[in-house]
Amino acid sequence: MTIRVVIVDDQALVRAGFRMVLDSQPDLKVVGEAIDGADALRVLARTEADVVVMDIRMPTMDGVEATRRLCADRPAGPPRVLVLTTFDTEADAFAALQAGASGFLLKNVPPEDLLAAIRVVAQGDSVVAPSITRRLLDRFAGQLGAAPTADPRLAQLTEREREVLLLVAQGLSNAEIANRVHVAEATVKTHVGRILAKLQLRDRVQAVVLAYESGLVTPGG
Repeated sequence: MTIRVVIVDDQALVRAGFRMVLDSQPDLKVVGEAIDGADALRVLARTEADVVVMDIRMPTMDGVEATRRLCADRPAGPPRVLVLTTFDTEADAFAALQAGASGFLLKNVPPEDLLAAIRVVAQGDSVVAPSITRRLLDRFAGQLGAAPTADPRLAQLTEREREVLLLVAQGLSNAEIANRVHVAEATVKTHVGRILAKLQLRDRVQAVVLAYESGLVTPGG
């Protein structure tokens, strides 16, 4: 299956570079470009896409507001939004993910990481840049109140699923979790899918928030 991508960035050189990298892949196709958030909404109104690669800081309408409007109009997706920015701050990540983005990466990631992130997001999973994961999780915790409340939904999880949820909340990827618990990566993916289904969550980000809200993990823990 070909993953259809729309690139949103106010710099023409950046858009051209992304297009060159993406179009070099047989399973990826750039189907549109936009120069800011408002332009992106116009392009996506007439273009079918699976993933939007969205810059955050742009004139007229920034990427966070564009993501919020896009996800509000299409809550079940597609397209899913992968935010790319030069700013390594948890505030940007938090705002983007709150708006509905499925991923957040820095623009200086290697091309292979960008390609992998697009494929992951297209499959319905979430991506957060490793360099900001811990700060992002602690920021979530700081906004969730001082008294964690046990969530009865957690009782549905098996012991292994609770273990996987804890590792997801610590920012580990499926591959890292597989290495930690000594199972195949495909098995971890199955566990994560069951966790999201049992807890009625959209993606890993929501799973992380629930883990903090319920006291399963603590800031800095």
